[in-house]
Amino acid sequence: MQFSANSWLRPVAGAGALTLLVSVPSSLAQQPASEAAAQQAFNNSCRTCHSVKEGDNRLGPNLNKIVGRKAGSLPDYNYSSSMKEAGFVWDQDKLTRFMVKPDEVVSGNKMQPYGGVSAEDAAKVVAYLQAAGGQ
Repeated sequence: MQFSANSWLRPVAGAGALTLLVSVPSSLAQQPASEAAAQQAFNNSCRTCHSVKEGDNRLGPNLNKIVGRKAGSLPDYNYSSSMKEAGFVWDQDKLTRFMVKPDEVVSGNKMQPYGGVSAEDAAKVVAYLQAAGGQ
């Protein structure tokens, strides 16, 4: 079989098939790209001190199932007294605000010298945490 330079312009199985071939790859590419961006944001901002594996505490506590968890409540991590006494449950909004300006959410936290990330990166990290932690 020989192909000319313009052979790719011929419809494969009608115009509907051509439309399908054009639209499916772009929609499939969007989902993995956002997942990859979310994981990259976590890796860039959090992975040095945190893990998403249950029980894998590092310099910071593991973030497995953080959404819905009471702040400072993992029994096998030595939180600051301010985090232990924070008195709230982590939700998307609280996590995002904490990642942007940690001292404004929990003054006296142990995340020094971490100064925060952009709201956009924080939202990506929260999406990653929810996907990785099974929420």
